[in-house]
Amino acid sequence: MTRVFSEKISTRARTRPELEAAVKLAGDIRASGVAVTLVVHEHKRLGRGIELALLAEELKTNAVGLEFLSGELKGSHDPSGTVFTVLAALPGMEREYIRDRTLEGHEFARKRGKSIGGASIGDDDMLAMALHLRDQKMSLRDIAKKLVITKGKKKGQHPSPATVLRMLRDHDEQTAQPAHDE
Repeated sequence: MTRVFSEKISTRARTRPELEAAVKLAGDIRASGVAVTLVVHEHKRLGRGIELALLAEELKTNAVGLEFLSGELKGSHDPSGTVFTVLAALPGMEREYIRDRTLEGHEFARKRGKSIGGASIGDDDMLAMALHLRDQKMSLRDIAKKLVITKGKKKGQHPSPATVLRMLRDHDEQTAQPAHDE
């Protein structure tokens, strides 16, 4: 018997209904005495870090096998084996390293006066609204949900919280600089 579960959700998401359903079904089938193997495209799609370790332990407890169709861990694995655990942790560590290096590069570029990111999507009205909502102690995520982009390819969409942060930070930096008399 083959059952396919498909999910297009980030492995960072707290709730992954299809993965949870697949693991539950695998455990239920295994409890009836049938051998079960959970087959995943690539280990990076299954999870990262502690979440992957917890999932591996659950699979091991239920005697469910694990197989990856591609990637560094291609093949069948003991879900709680040491090699699997170490290799599974590497992508999370690599991601953190890349993130840290990217943030350092952005900060270095900002200090040299370089602009980071794509074309500006904000305007004076959006900035005024963002400042007003920030004064009301709203989170960046909530502010982003209330704003609407009025120009360009993303017209009609909401900006990301990161875009709101950048817009507010740029405003704060500009207003904090003393005026120069010529």
